[in-house]
Amino acid sequence: MCLGKILNIPVFATTQQRAKLGETCSELGLDSSDGIATKAHADKSAFSMWIPDVQSAFKSLGGEKREVVVVGIESHICVTQTTLDLLREGHKVYVLADGVSSCNKEEVPIALARLRAEGAVVTTSESWLYECMGDAGIPEFRGIAGLVKEFKSSTKEGLQALAKI
Repeated sequence: MCLGKILNIPVFATTQQRAKLGETCSELGLDSSDGIATKAHADKSAFSMWIPDVQSAFKSLGGEKREVVVVGIESHICVTQTTLDLLREGHKVYVLADGVSSCNKEEVPIALARLRAEGAVVTTSESWLYECMGDAGIPEFRGIAGLVKEFKSSTKEGLQALAKI
C-alpha cells in the first residue's frame, strides 16, 4: 500500500517532456487504478512542477498555505525550482534527502544546502513520516511502520550514498 493512501495525503506528480524522455517512474503507475492515486499528473517542459495544472489541482484542496513534501530527480534543477516556487507562495516545504537524486551525485548536497538556506526543511523520509504521524497510537501507525520496515534497507543504502558525497 502507498503512503499517500495510508495517511490520506494528496499526491501531485509531473513528468518532464514525456514524449521525448518517457515516463519518469513507470513503477509508480501514476495513471493506472492500481498505482499511486494522484490529484494531478501533468506533463511539463518547465523545470519547476509548480505549473498551472498542478496549481489548479492544489488550490482545489482549499488553496490555503500547506505543508508540502518534495521528492524527485535532478535535485539541483526540478526539485530546487519547485521548492523555491512553493516557498515563494508561502508554503512550508520539506525536502526528503533520501527521496531526491541527480545524475551528478555532487549536485545533491549543494542543492540540499541551498534549499535549507532558503527555508526548506531538509530531512529524511523516516523522520518526516514519524513527525507526520506524531503518535504510535493512531490507526495508520501499523501501515506506516510496515512500509518503513519494508524499505529500511533501500533507505539506508540511499542515506549511506548521500553521506559519501
